[in-house]
Amino acid sequence: MARFFYILLIAIVFTSCSPFQKALKSDDIKLKYETAEMLYDKGKYSKAIRLFEQIAPSYNGKAQAEKMFYMYSQSLYKTKQYYTAGYQFEKFTAGYPRSEKLEEASFLGAKSYYHLSPRYSLDQTDTYKALDKLQAFINNFPNSQLMPEANQLVKELREKLEKKAYEIAKQYHLTGAYFGDYNAAIKAFDNFIIDFPGTPLKEDALYYKFDSSYQLAINSVPSKMQQRLLDAKSNYAALVKFRPETKYKKEADESLAKIEAELQKFSK
Repeated sequence: MARFFYILLIAIVFTSCSPFQKALKSDDIKLKYETAEMLYDKGKYSKAIRLFEQIAPSYNGKAQAEKMFYMYSQSLYKTKQYYTAGYQFEKFTAGYPRSEKLEEASFLGAKSYYHLSPRYSLDQTDTYKALDKLQAFINNFPNSQLMPEANQLVKELREKLEKKAYEIAKQYHLTGAYFGDYNAAIKAFDNFIIDFPGTPLKEDALYYKFDSSYQLAINSVPSKMQQRLLDAKSNYAALVKFRPETKYKKEADESLAKIEAELQKFSK
């Protein structure tokens, strides 16, 4: 037990006398900067951040400010503090537009928001923000070596928005029977197809748009049924034009037969 306390005492003394602890307690701004830089170089970003936070207000306008704020931003990014990192990188690019680190800082600022983008089922505010930042980077640095990664990040974010939009439309379709209204589903699938013309989910979207219009027509009041049946028939044509041998052909053909049968009643 005595040996344990002896070792603990040595550890406490050693810690209290470490360069980091000395700098943390010191009023010497220069010492804090040098220690923070040393910790940054060693990859001890969390400790470096504590010192950078202490000296940041005092370094505005100083010769070493650019380097200090870059290391501060990088430390935040390395420790996955993406909200603050994104803010600091934006502040850096605005404050040092001629910096040799401008391109990298612009990219990492945008990538910070990419990391904040949640799974598709949640609010996508940060996803849109990340896309805006990445697009700004692509526009400002078209010849950057980081362009392939930036394009890949944009692709991933757009696929997330695509999936969310599709799932929302699908949800409207599923709840259509409960609420007795498929108009929201039809509109949502229309918007989805317009917003994501190259989507691999286009066949699915076209089918569920058709099925929504079919359900709407079949369950309509007589005064609206004929036009809605014609609209549903048009949506069937759009599906088979896009994919003649669609995986939904059996279900779609069965619905089309019922549409034709109902239209025959109007012709009589």
